[in-house]
Amino acid sequence: MLKIFIPMAMLIPITMLTPQKLVWANTTLYSLLIATLSLQWLTPTYYPQKYLTQWTAIDQTSSPLMTLSCWLLPMMILASQNHLKQEPTPRKRMFILTMIAVQPFIILAFSSIELTLFYISFEATLIPTLILITRWGNQPERLSAGIYLMLYTLISSLPLLVALLYIHTHTGTMNMALMKFNPTPYTNSWTHYMINLALLAAFMVKAPLYGMHLWLPKAHVEAPIAGSMLLAALLLKLGGYGIMRVTAMMSPSTNLMHYPFMALALWGALMTSSICLRQTDLKAMIAYSSVSHMGLVIAASLIQTQWSFSGAMMLMISHGLTSSMLFCLANTNYERTHSRILLLTRGLQPMLPLMGIWWLLANLTNMALPPTTNLMAELTIMTALFNWSYPTIILTGAATLMTASYTLFMFLVTQRGTPPTHITSTQNSTTREHLLMALHIIPTLLLMMKPELISMMP
Repeated sequence: MLKIFIPMAMLIPITMLTPQKLVWANTTLYSLLIATLSLQWLTPTYYPQKYLTQWTAIDQTSSPLMTLSCWLLPMMILASQNHLKQEPTPRKRMFILTMIAVQPFIILAFSSIELTLFYISFEATLIPTLILITRWGNQPERLSAGIYLMLYTLISSLPLLVALLYIHTHTGTMNMALMKFNPTPYTNSWTHYMINLALLAAFMVKAPLYGMHLWLPKAHVEAPIAGSMLLAALLLKLGGYGIMRVTAMMSPSTNLMHYPFMALALWGALMTSSICLRQTDLKAMIAYSSVSHMGLVIAASLIQTQWSFSGAMMLMISHGLTSSMLFCLANTNYERTHSRILLLTRGLQPMLPLMGIWWLLANLTNMALPPTTNLMAELTIMTALFNWSYPTIILTGAATLMTASYTLFMFLVTQRGTPPTHITSTQNSTTREHLLMALHIIPTLLLMMKPELISMMP
């Protein structure tokens, strides 16, 4: 753990003391070095937990997500360069420091086995994200988006704190490993159900569950590109990871409580996919697609079988890379056309032919084309859900069909057709942008060859 934490802490003096011309190059290269180091977490071992300390440990559930969080930092720095071109140097340094500040909290949240530390780091990720959205967002509505994000997160996380204190008084420990030996005594009372509901609520909002998702499209649309990547690829995964951890701790008697959540998650996957079909805003469309994919993750996590957990983990990693890439592509369009409206940014393939290839690859992975890990994940989840209850195949099948429809719609509208008359010339795509897309797609392609790294299967 310290192999990553100490270099990450040293990123702060590097950002502050590097000469003005080398700020972007130094921070990107150094964070890429940290990302390469973090790949060691993926190595499988015979032990259930690696690097075990009193507060943190890494197991098969947390290691893929921790590697993903380290991998995304250099990409967020790369993607933000054009956005901050006009800003003075002190503000550029502040922006990079804000992005670096989120990383330790995310890594701690994924690796902590002590619930107090988990709660603190889970909540602390909100502060840098809020600063990114409200300070560096594009539109005046960014303030209302920040308020939405803060209110939804705080209102849902207060019951979580109460639930954790209740668990501590009854078990005498907050360590997840020790809780297995001293489980909470089951009482068939409303208190027990309320505590379990409070445990789930915070993660359901973060994931987000359909019905609690209204903060997400607002935050995504108003956030700068780094904020969108951070939200889509990492903060939503905190919700999915929390559900996987918490449902394993709950007593089996509360499984009845999961039915309404599962119904909402599967219905939400279908509804948000259909919302995508009538979206005019490109970033909002990609944001709603995240809600749709995370609906499948929530439903799979609540079944609590090895297959469903495996599918949920694969989908989280695959979606993290794919949606982050789609946001980057939407941002390259926005930087050239200064509009996110699909009608005003159509038919760009003749002007940016190389970007058309990246768009095609990103959309094909998003619609789960074989042999991508997205397809493996969706098939695993659909098999687990079908095994649990036969009628779920109708909802999951319809959601998959709708996903393919809106993905093709997004590709055709942005790339094909006649370009709008107001776009006469555009700036060529740069090496930086191609490198950024390659860093997203190469891990996706490599994971096809060894999916067991992220599937939690031995």
